[in-house]
Order: sequence, then C-alpha cells, then structure tokens
Amino acid sequence: MQLTGLTVIGGGQMARALVGGMLESGCLKASELTVVHQTPATGEWWTAKYPGCTTSTDTVEAVSDANTVMLAVKPHIIADVLSVKNAAGKTADWSGRLIVSIAAGIGLDKLTQGVGHDRVVRVMPNTPSLVGEGASGYCVSSGVSDEDVALIETMLDSVGISSLVTEPQMNAVTGVSGSGPAYVFLIIEALADGGVAAGLPRATALKLATHTVLGAAKMVRETGEHPGVLKDNVCSPGGTTIAAMSVLEQNAVRGAMIQAVQASANRSRELA
Repeated sequence: MQLTGLTVIGGGQMARALVGGMLESGCLKASELTVVHQTPATGEWWTAKYPGCTTSTDTVEAVSDANTVMLAVKPHIIADVLSVKNAAGKTADWSGRLIVSIAAGIGLDKLTQGVGHDRVVRVMPNTPSLVGEGASGYCVSSGVSDEDVALIETMLDSVGISSLVTEPQMNAVTGVSGSGPAYVFLIIEALADGGVAAGLPRATALKLATHTVLGAAKMVRETGEHPGVLKDNVCSPGGTTIAAMSVLEQNAVRGAMIQAVQASANRSRELA
C-alpha cells in the first residue's frame, strides 16, 4: 500500500526510525513527506538524508496539506501541538485526516478531543525500530476504517512487526515491548560480565553474548517452537546448561522478569 501526504510533527529519533523505514521500504516517497520541526539542525538532517521531502516550522500549514498526520512529539507538549496557532492566528484543521500518535501515555480519548474527531490511532513503538526490528502495538478509535488499519500496518511493518490490541492492553504492550529492549540490554550486559568473570576478554564476551541473544530470538521466531521446548532441548541430563538453569531458578530470574513487565505496565497506567 502506498502512503501519500504524510505530515510528521516532530523529527526526532523515533520519527526517523519509523519514517525512515517507510521510505526505505518504498511505501512512502520523500516527495509525499513533510516534517515539522523546531530546530534548524533537525530540518537540515531530514533534507540531507531524504532529498525531496519538505520541512517546515508551521504546523498549521503542514497539517492543511496532509492526508495522514503522525504526532511524534513528547507527551507533555501534545496539548500545545493540537491547539497551536500560526503567526496569522489560524489553528490547525485536523478534520478528515488520519491521526497517528506515538506519544506515550496519551489516550485515545484525549487525542480525539484534541483533534475533534475519532479517526485516531495510538501506537507504542520501541527503539529496535531504529534497526528495522521494531515491535509495535497499536489501538484504534471507532472512526478508523479497515483501510486505515491496513495503512497503519504497512507503516509499522516497514520497521518490524505490529499487533492490533485494545486500548487497555496498551499498558501491557509498554511492559513487554516498549520497555522490553532495556531488559534484554541488561541480560546481554550480564551475560558478558559472566563471560569476563569466567575468563573471557571483554570484547569477546560481549560479542558472544550479543549474538547468542540474537540467535535465540531468531530460533523462537523461525521454528515456531515454544521457548520452553527450545530451552529443554539445550538442557542435557546432568549437563552444564541444566546446572546454570538451576541457579537462574534459585535467583528467581523468571519471576523477576514477570514482575518487571508488570511494573512497567502499572507505571504506564499511572502516567496515563
């Protein structure tokens, strides 16, 4: 599906990841993109990276030419963006446009009130979108059509995978995939530290730990096997791996991970 008339408000890292994926996959042409920015450096980055795109500091004008608007700004300025006026005193006309927000914690009700209609999508992306391996959850308001959903999936799947969920489930998405990369970074760091403690050079330990996590994730995805089955396949009777698993269970690593997801989800709920 080809995306036309996209205006992105905010040109930071997550916008660069998501929109960059769309441009590189071919579902969006640079000539169909307008980026609203606040700093000259941001505008210069976009025009240098993607010649043919348009940059602007006028939100009102940029929205007026859009079919789809992505709100890629910090949550605390969403209200200001939705009510912004330009130098001529005009406010943005959000009507008739698909609104896609990646502002964490801003619910569909606030977004629909702000834009004056219910053709609104809320997305929780994650940072691996920067390397084309994102995992995004999204929910939609009542005015979003099947065609709109197909468009959203085209956008998000260009940088990874996406899942449609209900809005109450968005907090769980935050706990699993939104915050999840940080858990995995911690695991990689710990594996590498263990390798160093066992006698490996730091660079070698980190290289092996990183690729081990990558390979294990790829096995789960590509074999379709339950991770518990794959784990059991590595655990030979009386072997090295089952000895290690015993230590992990004794230290409640499994329970800690579950609690971490729940804590992140609960905090997301509080912030919303």
